[in-house]
Parts: sequence; C-alpha cells; structure tokens
Amino acid sequence: MTSRHPSPPLSAPSRRTVVKAAAATAVAAPVLGSATAARAADGPAFLHGVASGDPLPDGILLWTRVTPSPDAIPGSGRGADTAVRWEVAEDKDFSRVVAHGTTVARAASDHTVKADVRGLAPATAYWFRFSAGEGTQTVSPAGRTRTAPAAGAATPGVRFGVVSCANWEAGYFSPYRHLAARADLDAVLHLGDYIYEYASGSYPDAKYVVRQHEPRHEILTLADYRTRHATYKTDPDLRTLHATHPVIAIWDDHEFANDAWSGGAENHTPGTEGAWADRVAGAKQAYFEWMPVRASTEGTVYRRLRFGNLADLHLLDLRSFRSQQAGTGSGAVDDPERSITGRAQLDWLKSGLAGSDAAWKLVGTSVMISPVAFGSVPAHLLEPLAELLGLPKEGLAVNVDQWDGYTDDRKELITHLRDRSITNTVFLTGDIHMAWANDVPVKAATYPLSASAATEFVVTSVTSDNIDDILHVAPQTVSVVAAAAVKAANRHVKWVDMDSHGYGVLDVTAERSQMDYYAVSDRTKRDATSAWTRSYRTLSGTQKVERVGRPVH
Repeated sequence: MTSRHPSPPLSAPSRRTVVKAAAATAVAAPVLGSATAARAADGPAFLHGVASGDPLPDGILLWTRVTPSPDAIPGSGRGADTAVRWEVAEDKDFSRVVAHGTTVARAASDHTVKADVRGLAPATAYWFRFSAGEGTQTVSPAGRTRTAPAAGAATPGVRFGVVSCANWEAGYFSPYRHLAARADLDAVLHLGDYIYEYASGSYPDAKYVVRQHEPRHEILTLADYRTRHATYKTDPDLRTLHATHPVIAIWDDHEFANDAWSGGAENHTPGTEGAWADRVAGAKQAYFEWMPVRASTEGTVYRRLRFGNLADLHLLDLRSFRSQQAGTGSGAVDDPERSITGRAQLDWLKSGLAGSDAAWKLVGTSVMISPVAFGSVPAHLLEPLAELLGLPKEGLAVNVDQWDGYTDDRKELITHLRDRSITNTVFLTGDIHMAWANDVPVKAATYPLSASAATEFVVTSVTSDNIDDILHVAPQTVSVVAAAAVKAANRHVKWVDMDSHGYGVLDVTAERSQMDYYAVSDRTKRDATSAWTRSYRTLSGTQKVERVGRPVH
C-alpha cells in the first residue's frame, strides 16, 4: 500500500530496544537513524541497512531487510511475517513527508522488502526510512536518495560513481566509503561482481585472507546465496554507500559462479554441485531479494535509464543469454551463431542506441568490449595476466570471456554505430581488476588509420586481486613493463593501470564525458585513504579519449 499524502513522523524506537541492539556489537551508520547491531534483540531490527536504486524522474526503488527475531537469520527460512512501513521525506528530520506506505517482510523473500515509490519530483534529493514492530516501533537508519532529471529536460550535468569487483576476503570496501563521502553524485553504478561465490580461502589463498565470509563453503543453494549477500551487507562501508546514494547495479559472473554462461560455468560441476539451472535460479532470486534493482525482461538485469536530455544509460546482462566460452585460440570466437548478449538483447541495445536523442549513450557492460592483444609481454608476466584475463599461459591474444570471445556480436554492434552515425557512445566496464581508457576501433589491426566508433572507460576492482597482488610485489613496479607492452600492441589503448584498487567518478556534460580514476592506499586497511590517479575524457563528437590534467573536483 502506498500513499502520497503527508503523514505524522514515525515514532522513535524505545530506549530499551536501542540499547539492547547497540550492546550486541553495534555498527555506526553514517547517515544517522537508529542503532544497528549484529543480532536482533526482542523485537524486529534493521541489521543490514537501507538502500535505494534505479532512479526515475518520478520515483525510486527503496530496499531493506528486517530481522523479526534472533532466529530469523538470512537464509534460514525462519521468522514471522512482519509488517513494514516506509516513508519518503524532503528533509532528514522527516517533518515534510511526501510519500509513505506499508508492505510485509516474509520468510519467502528472506524478510527483504522493496517499495517502488512513484509520484516524486524529478532531480530532487529525498530521505527515506522504514519501521517495524507493534506498539513502539523499531525505526531503521535513514537513507538519502535522488531522483533522475525529467525525461527530455535540459540537464547541465550528471555524475556517477563507478565500481566493480568487491571480494570480501581480499580486503575492506573503503572505495565505497570514499564515494559515500561525496555529496556531488547522482548515483553509483556497480558493474558486477558485487559478491563472490568461492569457498573461504579459495580466492585469495587462505594465508592472504583479510576477513572470512559466510558461509565458509562455496555457495550453491538459495540459502547460501542469501547468506553471502547478507554478509556483504554487514560491511559498514557498503551500508554507508547504500544509505547515501542510489545504486544502479548489474551482475557479472561471480553473482553466480566464475565464467558463467547460459548453460553452466567454469566454477560449476553438475554432478557434485547439482543442476546449473537450480543454482542460477537460487542466485537470481537472492540477488533480486537483496539488491535495490528492478527485475527486467525474463528476470534479467538489462534495462535502460534516462537522465534528462543528457544521457541514456543502457545496462547489459552478459551472463544469462551468452553461449559457452570458446577455447582460447579457437576459430569459434568468430562463429556468428555464438553470442554474448543473445539475439533479443543485442537487438534491444541497437534499437535503443539508434533511437536515442540524448547527447550521450552510456552502456554499462560487465566485460571489456575493446579488443586486446598481448604482443611481447615478458614471459614472467604472462601467468598473472593469464589468471586475470582468462588467457592461456602460452600467451595467445584472445580473452574468450570478454567480447573478444564473441567477435561477431561486437562487429555487429560496432558496424551499427558506424553505419547509423551514432556518436558519443561510451562503454563503462568492470570485471578485469584493472583501470583502462580506450578508443573502441572499427578495425583494431589498422588503428589509428581506421576510425574509432566509441570509447571505453574500465574501472579497477574494489578489492579483487590484480597483478601486484598475484605476484606479491610492490604496486607500479613489474606491471609497468606489461602495461607498456599492452599499449604497444594495442594502439587504441591509451592507458592501463594493472595494480591499483579503487573507483571511478564519471562526469557528463554536453561537451564531454570525463572519467576520474581514484586509487585507495591499501585494501587490507579498513581506514585506507583515497587519491586521484588519472583522468581521461572524450569530447563530444570525437569518439576518442584524451588525457586530462586534473579531476573535475
């Protein structure tokens, strides 16, 4: 039930409830609401924070998880159905409530709830919160969110945080904290690998594990995936991010299993780990329960969001419909019957790009679209590069899990951009734990004599291993040689950083789209600092990237 009529503010939590919750290992919320804790006390509790996502000009999707009783731990199937009330206000004190409603947290959905709120004003900041319980209610922490500009409205600029690849056991999520501290973002784009499926001590090796996730075994069932998602949402920096900015998320492979495709995965053994279809169904159900994401066609995540007349954001699902990866070095990578997108999604993307009247066409793709060859990379660096990029240790120049493994789809898309004279297409990418700035060439072999059809900004990992982590050497030492070799063999690659962990900030105006790259000081330190490293931009109409001497802010 929803209402657009103002309502009285929610009653405050009882002192007894707050004190008992705080006593059970409380974690401070950056956007102040009520206290949260590791376990519920004698009433409902909000132990996993609040979130918002998928902003529209008139609405936003709100999310939380209620723990109705101490035994109702995520994935358990236990706990009573619990009525939950939500509010949206124009101010953090909730004196000007503009929308409210009720829903029910049920065990069938792991006691997660969503409210798809409509009727809000465009390009406007709002505060939101939830409450539950009989009598004196427990009130959640408050969150802050923002709606998108009105469709077609003149929009001077939009700004997104951009992240990917957050492995719990590899370190702390300080990039999320640094993005949450910014007050200038319209949303944060998460390009996949929000969670990892591995058993504890599998990635990274046990001796390098910073903190253990739950469950300790590789996740296979619906209960497992629910528990892993819940573990991630106990991280204070992740909860801070969700409470501060709307998050726009797509999945990659580790939300399911490594190198997932429509019929299986590299990290799935049908005999001992059950049917792939059952595992995927559980993983998808948990994802949509635990993420502030609207389900799209066929329970997938490909969808489109618009930000005024400035930018269309096309979000892809490159796991649900793809053909199995070809063998590296196999001619099957050029087989037109094989697809990374599936026919329906590729047609949807092409139609959306051709029909867009926005100044910029942003495409969220979980894996890199730019072609990459590896030329004369030194032998001692081929092995770690192979581990990150899916290459054989002999060093063949095809990464079959990326668009390089599905060249016909890429050729069709790039040809479409060129033949329809579609300009200002920018691919936003994660996955490979490195930062890149690329032109997307029509023909890589003859570039720069041939044209560039688009540009691509790739952000590095939040914590997942990159070159220096695999080799256990100081950053920006041995990888510098590999980076130089990659650029020499790929003239459309303007920059690559193989060592840093961090995030990006994408600033879009009518004149240009600029990605500012930031790195954190040490992923193993909870209080890691952040510093700007590089900036690249693409000027309107050029389809090329160029270096910029300073970040936007």
